[in-house]
Amino acid sequence: MFKGLVNAIKIKEIRNGLLFALFILVVVRLGSQIPAPGVDVAGLKEYLANNLGQAGTLIDSFTGGSFSEMSIFALSVTPYITSSIIIQLLTIAIPALEEMQKDGEEGRKKMTAITRFVSIALAIIESLGLSIGFGRAGYIENYGFLSVMVIVVTLTAGSTVIMWLGERITSRGIGNGISIILLINIVSRMPSDFYNLYQMFVQGKDIVYMVISIVIILGVVLLTTVLTIILQDAERRIPVSYAQKVQGRRMVGARSSHIPLKVNTGNVMPIIFASTLMSVPSIVINLFKVEVKSTVGQKIITGLSQSYWFKPGYPWAYIGLALYIFLVMFFAYFYTTISFNPMEVANNLKKGGGFIPGIRPGKPTQEYLNKILNYIVFIGATGLMLVAIIPIFFNGRFNADVSFGGTSLIIIVGVIIETIKQIESKMIVRNYSGFLK
Repeated sequence: MFKGLVNAIKIKEIRNGLLFALFILVVVRLGSQIPAPGVDVAGLKEYLANNLGQAGTLIDSFTGGSFSEMSIFALSVTPYITSSIIIQLLTIAIPALEEMQKDGEEGRKKMTAITRFVSIALAIIESLGLSIGFGRAGYIENYGFLSVMVIVVTLTAGSTVIMWLGERITSRGIGNGISIILLINIVSRMPSDFYNLYQMFVQGKDIVYMVISIVIILGVVLLTTVLTIILQDAERRIPVSYAQKVQGRRMVGARSSHIPLKVNTGNVMPIIFASTLMSVPSIVINLFKVEVKSTVGQKIITGLSQSYWFKPGYPWAYIGLALYIFLVMFFAYFYTTISFNPMEVANNLKKGGGFIPGIRPGKPTQEYLNKILNYIVFIGATGLMLVAIIPIFFNGRFNADVSFGGTSLIIIVGVIIETIKQIESKMIVRNYSGFLK
């Protein structure tokens, strides 16, 4: 790894790209400390902690603490990520977008432009909703049309600047800039999280308790990280053979290849979709002051919060856990169906003269791919749930409340691996050995 880093720094293009990305990340973190005008930050922070719970923790993790501090970068990359997901889903329903996606570099540019406009529209809607909600709660000074517009413009401009900075990192070829900014936002919260764990389980305790606590904390973090790395890199390779054919005056073909099917096809998306849906009821109830009078209704709302799933004395919360597991499994299969089309792959293989050994081309190939895909998606979704639930278990049982969890670790590992692969591809072109063996 150290040798790979030295080799990377030797290449001027990569070195300049890394320095530029570092500069952008410093700008992002500095901007995250500048509060939006006219906001009672201290009161708002307490309000969010008391009312949004786990949903607020997830948002705060993605924004690097900017959301709870209501800084000019409070929305951070969340509108862009939401926009990307929406456009990806609409690609299935709208044929024009599907054709645009297949239209090479020109189509990619058009899709990127559409994603930008949708991102700005979402930023306006989100900042307007936040301004009105927080203003009615009394956390905006001189609440009125002018103060709301100032905050809307500030937050929208901040989100747009973040999007632009992320694209500048991407253009330098160091990796996906939006993902790298999301990564640094998550990582920036970790020191305070570990300090909170230190205060809860280590500070002032006897030596035996301290040692056991440190070993358990490090063990859980290490185990979750290793499981995440395995989950992110695991793939099922379907062998493909190409028969010989005459092309001009010579024989070509007779080669072997494979179709790589990632075990975690949906990446972190099933977790994000499931967590978002689970948090919607509590967000609506708290922001719009909806009163739930029935005891059963209160228990259901409480059970949807991850904080209560493994907490002693809340047996009904396991209903929320069961719903979460179902949603993760559902979205894992759903996201796989929109990102991988077995029929298209089977047809492309048939046109190119390729076939899976022992499987007839055409429909039998499609059925075989569907069967394999259903199998590995189940394994991937199970692994996702395991990675996500381990931190939730310790949070519920031992009140180990931290902003990073399984979702954050999956994002961190995924972004690091993809960034290393992109840098390594540039190094291989120049005959340098890279990070990976």
